[in-house]
Amino acid sequence: MKPFLVLILFFTTLLGKASTPPNIVWIVIEDASPHIGCYGETLIETPHIDRMAREGIRCKNAFVTSPVCSSSRSAMVSGMYQTTLGVHNHRSQTSSGKGRGNADYYDSYKVPKSVKLIPELFRDAGYFVTNKSKTDYNFIPTSKLYHGNDWKKAPADQPIFAQFQLSGGKNRNAKSHADPAKVVLPPYYPDHPVLRQDWAKYLDSWVKTDEEVGRILGDLKKGGRLDSTAVFLWTDHGVSHLRGKQFLYEEGIRVPMIIRLPKKEGASTERDDLIEHIDVAACSLSLADIKIPEYVQGRDFLAADYKPRKFVFAARDRCDETVDVLRCVRDSRYKYVRNFMSHVPHAQPSQYKDGKKIVQVIRRLHKEGKLNEVQSRPFASRRPPEELYDLQSDPHELVNLATEPKHRDRLATMHKVLHQRMTETRDMGLTPEPILEDVGREAGNKYLAFLKKDRGEHTLRLIEVITAGEANERDKLLLFAKSSDPSTRYWAAVWLGVNKTENSKATLLKLTNDPVPTVRVAAAQALCKLGDMDYLKLLVEHIKDPNLLVGIFALRAIEELGDAGKAHREAIAAAQKSKYEFSRRIARRLTAKWP
Repeated sequence: MKPFLVLILFFTTLLGKASTPPNIVWIVIEDASPHIGCYGETLIETPHIDRMAREGIRCKNAFVTSPVCSSSRSAMVSGMYQTTLGVHNHRSQTSSGKGRGNADYYDSYKVPKSVKLIPELFRDAGYFVTNKSKTDYNFIPTSKLYHGNDWKKAPADQPIFAQFQLSGGKNRNAKSHADPAKVVLPPYYPDHPVLRQDWAKYLDSWVKTDEEVGRILGDLKKGGRLDSTAVFLWTDHGVSHLRGKQFLYEEGIRVPMIIRLPKKEGASTERDDLIEHIDVAACSLSLADIKIPEYVQGRDFLAADYKPRKFVFAARDRCDETVDVLRCVRDSRYKYVRNFMSHVPHAQPSQYKDGKKIVQVIRRLHKEGKLNEVQSRPFASRRPPEELYDLQSDPHELVNLATEPKHRDRLATMHKVLHQRMTETRDMGLTPEPILEDVGREAGNKYLAFLKKDRGEHTLRLIEVITAGEANERDKLLLFAKSSDPSTRYWAAVWLGVNKTENSKATLLKLTNDPVPTVRVAAAQALCKLGDMDYLKLLVEHIKDPNLLVGIFALRAIEELGDAGKAHREAIAAAQKSKYEFSRRIARRLTAKWP
């Protein structure tokens, strides 16, 4: 590291004396893990990206803070953890209209004026700012972010900040290069021709992406800007597969990251330290000599005084219609995953995932009993609350060490680090989304709501409730059910139902009259699990709640109860016309089950 820091110090000094600031280019690739030549892939050739690595810096341990596009991109463009900004739930409300969200809550999704996004900071600094072309942010900018989509329209003497969004791993129709017969699948997937073919096509997509990267670099060179440009290349998350995209295993969060600095400074440098993708924001601002705002949580890992991270963090929350809450912390060797909703399967129903042929094949093989224990884990009715992996000896994360006595201290350390980070960063993820929506609307913005209050104690309390539920601590749950905090009451009701807790019916009956609809939904589902199916009607009634996210929670509760909802098929079918796409998805899925 020391020679590299000296080099960066020289480069920083050089920039300080430059008459014009450097250009900054971000190349963001969709749905892809580090399966390219410079990271050791041998089945395909990626000469342009490999050359970029030789002429720049290759980060061997780079990670995204979210394994799904909209929340990852929201973190990227703000330089903040998506869980801090309140944009952690995938496609809640966006200016593009995906999901269609709550119209009544539109204003609370606007970025507060106190937070300027990275493109805005570059615009204010005199840069010509472009994006070609995807945004997919989980918020609504308060001002125009980009001058357009073509940096070539910038005046010759004006520096550029240009974003390129490449379809990457989504392009499964690229020209064939990889031989499916030579594909070696990770051991947590069955060796099946359909999966081999799909993985080969995924590798083919990297070849096409490499060509696109070559054209971008070529255009910069033709335009006389390459030698004065810092180019950052990474992916928005890992490959789209059952255990990849949307999940916190290495396949979902570990990404390639390559930086080519002006005049090839730092050429052929490899970095082993831990990097988060929000760090790109801080690095870019620093290279342009733009002051990094205090709210930016990314770190300038190119700075001469940079102290490497000991840990990186990632979070997964609701993805489309699939409600889940996962967190992880990773150091240079170990990864700790916390499943806050361990009572539901890894592979919950999902239109997006289940629409993929590879997932359909895996589900079918599971039903036929043709998967081994490791391959069957996504379909288990319950997940372990905690997972701990030694990535040095177990890079595929197959052996959970969380229950082994000799790893007790390691587990406790990672557990503590994660909880500290959740409280320090004001992680909003444990507040049920419909409740969070109401908090945000009342305060004008979710970020501002949590900024104005010390939410650390709130987060720790919710962790305590969930932990009590996992341990089936009846008395604690009944006490939590009487809390003045609706999120606490919600989680207490959830776990009373999951555990089918005896003598909890009176408490749950009171919660069916709770002033907060999300709590009523949790209580009604719990009573159904205790055998009182009369409360299924209450769930059906909440499908039409004015807060559309309550409708998603109600529909998912009905779906989790199996075929019990068939008696209310007509009312559920009506939700196919909901204003919210994700409610429509669940309704269509349920209606199709009950002809």
